[in-house]
Amino acid sequence: MNRTTFLGLGHYVPPKVVTNKDLEKTMDTTDEWIQQRTGICERRYVEEGMGNVEMSYEATQMALQRAGLKIQDIDFIILATLSPEYTFPGTACFLQDKLGVPNIPALDIRQQCTGFIYGLSVADQFIKTGMYKRILLVGTEVHSTGIEFATRGRDVTVLFGDGAAVSILGALPESEKRGVLSTHLHADGRFAKDLWIENPSSRSHPRITHQHIEEGSWYPKMNGRSVFVTAVKKFEEVIDEALDHNKVKKEEVNLFVFHQANLRIVQSVCEKMEIPMEKTFNNIQKYGNTTAASIPLALSEAWEAGRIKKNDLVCLCAFGSGYTWASALIRW
Repeated sequence: MNRTTFLGLGHYVPPKVVTNKDLEKTMDTTDEWIQQRTGICERRYVEEGMGNVEMSYEATQMALQRAGLKIQDIDFIILATLSPEYTFPGTACFLQDKLGVPNIPALDIRQQCTGFIYGLSVADQFIKTGMYKRILLVGTEVHSTGIEFATRGRDVTVLFGDGAAVSILGALPESEKRGVLSTHLHADGRFAKDLWIENPSSRSHPRITHQHIEEGSWYPKMNGRSVFVTAVKKFEEVIDEALDHNKVKKEEVNLFVFHQANLRIVQSVCEKMEIPMEKTFNNIQKYGNTTAASIPLALSEAWEAGRIKKNDLVCLCAFGSGYTWASALIRW
């Protein structure tokens, strides 16, 4: 059996910066209100002509360069997103075409904020068994074209930004004792409608109507209090699960990388678990919530900043729509 290791990390965010002050012009909100409740100061939005494929392509070029690899070295693409380019086919197929690697498998997964860790778990199984040697794991989102720039949509709109990040995963002999030590996945569909988009839906006849558009049911909706309270609880549980499974104390972990949903959530979890904030890496201030791109974007920037070194213990954790939640423990 092999162990899964990270060979290269890359990210890309659009150049267009949208500040909280910019949002004040389109809805009843303030910079102070947004920062106090979320920690977000600004986010990035794509402009016309750029989407998930273009961002993911740029992030992949960075990761390949850092890993010293060519695109032909990749033998599987796994792409996590809640904002696919089209209803079908999957966005991974469009990325595969742009990268110029026909015939290798291309898989989309739809686990929203936990998409990267779910994807990591899938990739880990393939690499462990030797079925694939090098996997491109992508997290990418374009939120800006599907959120409501009006006071009615304020609570969701202020949170989200666009971006993409990738990890190139490969195999190490199990004797190395490094790489992905474990992943832990969970879901509870009883709360699926606490954070969701109702339409377009194949349950609707037709899938989208003028009424859907007028009532705003094609915009994301969130039960903010429920999401916040449940996230804090599940983050704590799933971090403990990863630590207990590997017989590791939290003091031994060098870096905790949380899904960047809300800085107050991270602060609350760290306070409850007595984790110093200095042991976390947060970039939500700059990018907002980039959903499936959030964790790999933070990983790439943390590595770039020298916050992740060889043999460091890194704990990834996420919570989001579904509800889904997950963690992974990695010996770098």
